[in-house]
Amino acid sequence: MPSSPSDRPSATAPEANPQKARRGLSRLWHATGYSVAGLRAGWGETAFRQETIAAIALLPAAFWVGRSWVEVSLLCAVTLLVLVVELLNTGVEAAIDRIGPEWHELSKRAKDMGSAAVLLSLVLAGGVWLAALYARFFA
Repeated sequence: MPSSPSDRPSATAPEANPQKARRGLSRLWHATGYSVAGLRAGWGETAFRQETIAAIALLPAAFWVGRSWVEVSLLCAVTLLVLVVELLNTGVEAAIDRIGPEWHELSKRAKDMGSAAVLLSLVLAGGVWLAALYARFFA
C-alpha cells in the first residue's frame, strides 16, 4: 500500500492500453474493430482459410442434417470451435515467433500443443458430424 502521495500512481499518467479507459458503445465499437482485424489476420493463414471455407459449407448443411435444434446447434458449435481453436493456435505461434526465430524446446512445445489442440478440435468436429450423418441417413 502506498505510504505517501508520491508513491501513488499519477492520475494523469497515460494508460498503456487506451482500450481500458473506454466505456460503453465506444469500447464495444473498438473491440469489434480489433476482432475484425483478428479475423483478417487469421485469413492470412492457409489452414484458417481452408477451415473457414469448410465452415461456410457446413453451417447451412447443419440445418439440413440436424433433426432437432439441439443437433443443429451442436453441429454449428463444433464447426465454429475448429475456427476458434485455429485462431488461438495462430495467436500462440505469432507470439512465439515474435520472441525470436531461433529454435527453443519451450517454443516447440507451445507450438506443438497448439497444433494438437487444432487436431483434437478437428477430430471432435469430424466425430460429431459423422454421428449426425449416420443418424440422419443410416439409422
